[in-house]
Amino acid sequence: MKPNKIFKTTLIWLPSLLVASFFIQNSFEKIFHSNEISKLSLNSTSIMLVGIFLLISTALFLIEKTLIIGTVILASYMTFVVFVHISKGKPFLLTVLIVVGIIFAAYLRKAQFFSKE
Repeated sequence: MKPNKIFKTTLIWLPSLLVASFFIQNSFEKIFHSNEISKLSLNSTSIMLVGIFLLISTALFLIEKTLIIGTVILASYMTFVVFVHISKGKPFLLTVLIVVGIIFAAYLRKAQFFSKE
């Protein structure tokens, strides 16, 4: 493999790996520390299920054939989080940036899905 191709592949995958690391950390926190998290008055079982759902969605996002499905699920989840932050008066800029990052990472890996041609 040429060094230019390795560099290009690394740059294409870097945003996806950053998004995946965020969601993997978030899902493990929800799975293993669900008793300490009290969001939207959900019980610990529901929070654990959300964590498992996030892990599966992240795996779909990383697999090339299911990239679009994983992107839609992760972006939808974070858009819901944005609306929750807005409704509670919390800062929401970081969550909006995560949604943009998800879409940008998917665009870098599969630009043909975003074009009209």
